Amino acid sequence: MQVYKTEQIRNVVLLGHGSCGKTTLAEAMAYLGGLTNRQGRVEDGNTISDYDKEEIKRHFSITTSIVPIPWKNCKINILDAPGYFDFVGEVEEAVSAADAAVIVISGKAGVQVGVQKAWNLCEKYNLPRMIFVTDMDLDDVSYDAIVNELTDQYGKKIAPIHFPIHEGGKFVGYVNVVKQAGRLYTDKGQRKECDVPAALQDDLDRYHETLMEAVAETSEEFMDRYFDGDTFTAEEVNTALSSEVHTAGIVPVSMGSPVDLRGVVSLLDDIVSFFPAPCERKLTGTNQKTNSEFEANYDPAKEKSAYVWKSIVDPFLGKYSLIKVCSGVIKSDDTLFNVEPGEEERLNKIYILQGNKPIEVPELYAGDIGAVAKLNTVQTCDSLATKAAPILYPKTTLSTPYTCKRYKAVKKGDEDKISQALTRLMSEDKTLRVVNDGANRQSLIYGIGDQQLDVVVSMLKERYKVDVELVKPKVPFRETLRKNSDVEGKHKKQSGGHGQYGHVKMRFEPSGDLETPYVFEQVVVGGAVPKNYFPAVEKGLQECVQKGPLAAYPVVGVKAQLYDGSYHPVDSSEMAFKMATILAFKKGFMDASPVLLEPIVSMKVTVPDKFTGDVMGDLNKRRGRVLGMNPDHHGNTIIEADVPQLEIDGYSTDLRSMTGGSGDFSYEFARYEQAPAEIQQKEIEARQAQLEGEDE
Repeated sequence: MQVYKTEQIRNVVLLGHGSCGKTTLAEAMAYLGGLTNRQGRVEDGNTISDYDKEEIKRHFSITTSIVPIPWKNCKINILDAPGYFDFVGEVEEAVSAADAAVIVISGKAGVQVGVQKAWNLCEKYNLPRMIFVTDMDLDDVSYDAIVNELTDQYGKKIAPIHFPIHEGGKFVGYVNVVKQAGRLYTDKGQRKECDVPAALQDDLDRYHETLMEAVAETSEEFMDRYFDGDTFTAEEVNTALSSEVHTAGIVPVSMGSPVDLRGVVSLLDDIVSFFPAPCERKLTGTNQKTNSEFEANYDPAKEKSAYVWKSIVDPFLGKYSLIKVCSGVIKSDDTLFNVEPGEEERLNKIYILQGNKPIEVPELYAGDIGAVAKLNTVQTCDSLATKAAPILYPKTTLSTPYTCKRYKAVKKGDEDKISQALTRLMSEDKTLRVVNDGANRQSLIYGIGDQQLDVVVSMLKERYKVDVELVKPKVPFRETLRKNSDVEGKHKKQSGGHGQYGHVKMRFEPSGDLETPYVFEQVVVGGAVPKNYFPAVEKGLQECVQKGPLAAYPVVGVKAQLYDGSYHPVDSSEMAFKMATILAFKKGFMDASPVLLEPIVSMKVTVPDKFTGDVMGDLNKRRGRVLGMNPDHHGNTIIEADVPQLEIDGYSTDLRSMTGGSGDFSYEFARYEQAPAEIQQKEIEARQAQLEGEDE
């Protein structure tokens, strides 16, 4: 592929709800751009962008892939991002690398939750956007209804520039609202002029008026002309559109049927015409040497710098760092400085990725997207620059994973292989997190949702040949006492030679500090227990609080006081006093009204107002205490609640089910509270059965 200069590049991310047709649209663009001689299908598993075995098997995108399409002396880097919410990290990475977005809407499914999420991401990154409605070849698809719904949600900035022509129930062409002229589709997505059907004249008048209103609001001069009854030329409208699309002041809406290649040529033309080149976007970093702001602005004349927006770590493809050149021109054999760790990296070769196919190029201009293989120290979100001008760029903000599962090796001995494989997967997907919970002897994996974790299990088996099973994580209960007790512990053993003798009298009571396992005091008088045995008594306490007598959970909030005892000048030893303390603790703890404590998390749930009642009812069923509800002034309510950690397993799936995917939540550990009696009883019995099973 030829090298393209900055002004010839368009970086466009495809966004939308899952299964709305993004990959099919990307495939149609690739075919029309000459990348393939046969249009692939998602159902057949032969598209350019869905190349991973998991994507082929499941018929949906899991990772973001790049399809660079040559069009009208430009290169359009299409970033085909997943639509399913579990893979939001991939979407956030793609949006951070894009300069504009096409939000794809299935004409059959209508305006779904994924459209709102896509719009919100565009707002966050200030991305110019267009909307493309697919499935126009299907029966009962109402383009008008979709436009009306979009206008209700986003106001007058929604501007349809095309609408469909149907004949005999078939999608045969479209009306160009700007030129007020009809077009009939011919071979391979091309079109020829035709008259606007009389039946569509009212629709044209309405859509044209909507577009003229949007154009009129772009300047005072246009507004005055509009009110004077003047009309704008097609050239003026296109110029205004281009200017306003750059600032998201106008969002054009077009439509088509990518399966039949209809509407795709117009979309490619509009991407080149309306969307900005990278050099028309602002970008700043920080020069770490001078601590001054560096205005990169995708200027090819400035110092070399790039941002690593994604990593691919594949056993077959190898490791690729996907970069967006922020300034300068990066060439093969350049040596760049990985700014944060302070390591130099030699690039060797530079590639353009076409799905999973690397194509070597000699250089990349500012604003272009490419890949570099085998950079040892480089990870996603790193900045590459020259040592003389070490520019650091802001890191992409990625969603935090809250769905947690415990994972176990199906086959003993695979633990190290699983750990290495997960490390590789985590370097690819920054929304995966693995935690070794030593206190509860479990390995935990966190993700955005259950579907993502299910894909991880499949990838471990397919790519790395290891089997894991996911189960509900153990909840880290704690044990404490509620009353006081006064006990003694005596360890006495006589055998041939020296015996063993240790004797302690101790008081146990709540310390009032549930963050500390125990507090130890000695008030022994008269040398009943010699001072040199005090450390042995504390060692006994340290051992006891790791596994409490009630259900073998860690103990917190205990004050232990050694006040008396006795010793034998020959038979007493540190071990004997440690054993005596253990006996005293077990009896004293059980005599002081022991209870189980459960972890409580502070949760924030953001949902559209209409779902507030359902979500609050569900939180109540989970023993949650709603602490407050606050509007976010965007049609949502933020519910704050304290919920037992025991009750949040599977919450991600349940919340999506209740809200149609529009709800989000986050939580963090708050404190421990005494568990209800029935929960305690159930947990103690389950724990006892588990411990007996381990003994067997």
